[in-house]
Amino acid sequence: MRGAKTDAGTLGRAGEPGRFVPALVLLLGLGCSCSHDRAEAAAAPPQPTPASTDTGKTNSASAPEPAPSASTTSDASEATAAAAEPPPPEPPEDMARIPAGPFTMGADSGGEQDEHPAHVVTLEAYWLDKTEVTNAAYRACVDAKVCRPYKAGPWATYGADRQFRGDQQPVVGVSWDDAKTFCEWKGKRLPREAEWEKAARGPGPGGGAEDRTFPWGNDSPDGKKHGVWGRQVTEAVGSYPQGAGPYGNLDMAGNVWEWMEDYYDPYAYRRDTADKGVPGSCEQIKATQDMLRREGMQGFTGTNPIPEGCDRVLRGGAFNYHTRGLRVTNRVHHPGSWRLVMAGFRCAQTEPTSSTSADKPGAAKAARKSNAD
Repeated sequence: MRGAKTDAGTLGRAGEPGRFVPALVLLLGLGCSCSHDRAEAAAAPPQPTPASTDTGKTNSASAPEPAPSASTTSDASEATAAAAEPPPPEPPEDMARIPAGPFTMGADSGGEQDEHPAHVVTLEAYWLDKTEVTNAAYRACVDAKVCRPYKAGPWATYGADRQFRGDQQPVVGVSWDDAKTFCEWKGKRLPREAEWEKAARGPGPGGGAEDRTFPWGNDSPDGKKHGVWGRQVTEAVGSYPQGAGPYGNLDMAGNVWEWMEDYYDPYAYRRDTADKGVPGSCEQIKATQDMLRREGMQGFTGTNPIPEGCDRVLRGGAFNYHTRGLRVTNRVHHPGSWRLVMAGFRCAQTEPTSSTSADKPGAAKAARKSNAD
């Protein structure tokens, strides 16, 4: 090494003029050796950290930890949020929960043409009364001076009104407006047509394995165990538990027809909003009905005449109905102002969101108490 040699030479030349004493020579020799070592250490360049022979890899001892990716961070955040998300609130005891998701509505064959085609509808979660509203419950609304009294008979074909007025029989002789007023008084609303059908048949191919011809399944209707039809009078609600729908709702076939929130739209399943279960506007509906009349398609809406205005939907069949009409896809319509002996209703409620429940932890409990009163 160049620096080390120069230092050694300098030390040698410095001793040349004088006489050397052996001991001194020995000491100088030791001194030169130490100086030489120090010079080498000072002059030697720093040694680089050995690099990996694999140019595609970074030395693990010196490489920094990689930063988490955006997707990893997002997944972790979603997992944390899901873990913190409270479970959905429990519905009142007299209501059944129908979960969010798709189901198959309508049919591709059979029934009437207004039941076609089969199509997938996606709904948010909601609650639906397990039974139809009773006379006793409706009278409470009348006594509170909120609801108007139901229309009393006698009913031309079915005799005295009193045989329909047991406390636990479904209320009849109420219009669509009467039904709506009662449900709102209870903090609820009328069900949409799509909500009723999902509760009656289950999710089906659009959202799962369940898909029923009748609320209880695909077995032929049996009046001894499934419900009330082909008779002259209603019976107490919930009398046929074997006729329950997939979510536990009772009397979804027979006893009384049930008013729906929706206008009756013959072309509801063919519109752009069909996947949401939303019918056309009243103006669209009237235009469709005019077209059906012009083209002589009287049977398109079933045995009832094609409406002149905007009727309301009724679902479920009634005590006086025939078994072939109890299928879950069957649609019937009447003017909302009519008060019929075979028409009643049940109420629905949009499920409170988790955020609402978190903000107001007593809200669901209060709703259950209010609905039970």
